[in-house]
Amino acid sequence: MIVLKNSKELALMKQAGKITAEALWAGVRACKPGTTTWEINRVVHETITSRGAIPSFLGLYGFPAAACISVNEELIHGIPDKKHLIKEGDIVSIDVGACIGGYHGDSAYTVGVGEIAPETKQLLEVTQECLNRGIAAALKGNRLGDIGSAVQTYAESYGYGVVREYVDPEVPNYGHPGRGVRLMPGMTIAIEPMINLKGEGVYTLDNDWTVVTESGSPSAHFEHTIAITDNGPVILTKL
Repeated sequence: MIVLKNSKELALMKQAGKITAEALWAGVRACKPGTTTWEINRVVHETITSRGAIPSFLGLYGFPAAACISVNEELIHGIPDKKHLIKEGDIVSIDVGACIGGYHGDSAYTVGVGEIAPETKQLLEVTQECLNRGIAAALKGNRLGDIGSAVQTYAESYGYGVVREYVDPEVPNYGHPGRGVRLMPGMTIAIEPMINLKGEGVYTLDNDWTVVTESGSPSAHFEHTIAITDNGPVILTKL
């Protein structure tokens, strides 16, 4: 069932989104060679709790951390580890959620650490533009298929693989214009392109959490939580 948010509820979601954004960017700034993924998680966790919020992911279905931190060929649900050192040339996807007053924000960003390979740099740029185009398509009266098509068309124009197995509930990164649920003011959704350098295939590691590309190639992940309004999409997870 789709629940339309009123102005008070949207204000609370914006508060949760701002905390999410602050925690995400604190994590991004911590991504330096020699830093562990666990340390990045610690920074995210402390930022969320210092704002009076709760990490949305911690304990969710048993997940053991405040942030999903996925490196290189890891797509999503990377588990922070005290032994996993970030290296020059890595790309690190940080996915963060924060809850306050019963409302959640959810956002992700993939950062390149130092000098990264040109083809990987382009992957990040294209995936971020996929997010921008998906958000631009999130207009009242449009349908979910318009968002998915915008993401898919741009990613595939570069020959990249659009992951189909994992989508934010009801918001695929692929589809056909004019199909799916109609977008209405008061709806809030998360748009999160997950794009692989080579092929769309993925599988889950033995830890039952971390999803990686079948090709072993890098994967990028960008996400914002947005609200559908009469005046266009509003990004709730921004500073």
